[in-house]
Amino acid sequence: MGNSQHVGRPRALRELALIGALFLVYKTARIVANGHVAEAFANARVIWDIERRLRLPSELTVQQTLLGWDALIEVANSYYAYVHFPATAICLIWLYRYRPAHYRWTRNVIVLLTAGAMGVHFLIPLAPPRMLTATGMLDLGRLYGPAVYGPPETDQISNQYAAMPSLHVGWALVVAIALIAATTNRHRTLWLLHPAITLLVVVATGNHYWLDAFAAAALLAGAYAVLRTQRPPAGAALPAPRRGAVVPAPRQSSEGLSRAPRPERA
Repeated sequence: MGNSQHVGRPRALRELALIGALFLVYKTARIVANGHVAEAFANARVIWDIERRLRLPSELTVQQTLLGWDALIEVANSYYAYVHFPATAICLIWLYRYRPAHYRWTRNVIVLLTAGAMGVHFLIPLAPPRMLTATGMLDLGRLYGPAVYGPPETDQISNQYAAMPSLHVGWALVVAIALIAATTNRHRTLWLLHPAITLLVVVATGNHYWLDAFAAAALLAGAYAVLRTQRPPAGAALPAPRRGAVVPAPRQSSEGLSRAPRPERA
């Protein structure tokens, strides 16, 4: 894709079919990768030990900060359960409508990031910290709600042994970067609060390790590097009007009309 100022918007039905197909492939691949329970717990113990050797803050400390604040725990669980997909979808829809070039770039980044994550799920099955007894962490979703996952041994919808990388964090970073790149508001860097809050939420709720987020960021950096030539130029916005389309003339303000000179009488 070239870096032209005006990039045509792809067909909506085609994009919906593509996204739907990719989602089905992703969910199917996660389920296929399920079942390596012993390996997932062994990897979890390795990740936990590596983090302690790196002197990273304990995920348990972050979680314990929430304990005793039931309302805050429910907010964190709700953010984990209800913000991930809708925020990404709303971002893509807005980009599709108002920034087609950024939409194509962002969509391709998400596809590449998710494909890389699926590969890691196969290679490194990983139990989340809420399942690893050695961490001392609780499953806040199950205890306080709303809960995203059921018992892992009967869960046929998701693979709970695919903690690395954290796509919650990865997609949140994509949303923030896309909106910062596609807008010009001086406060647009505040979009970084979304991945920052997401990181704290996934750790505090016991669903991810710090290294899961680092792995997602590394995969995302690789995706952006691969697709660096697709990044739209600054100011790329709506597609140019079609040839022959009628472009409405700018409206004059009432003040401008009142100041317009009146024709002299003959």
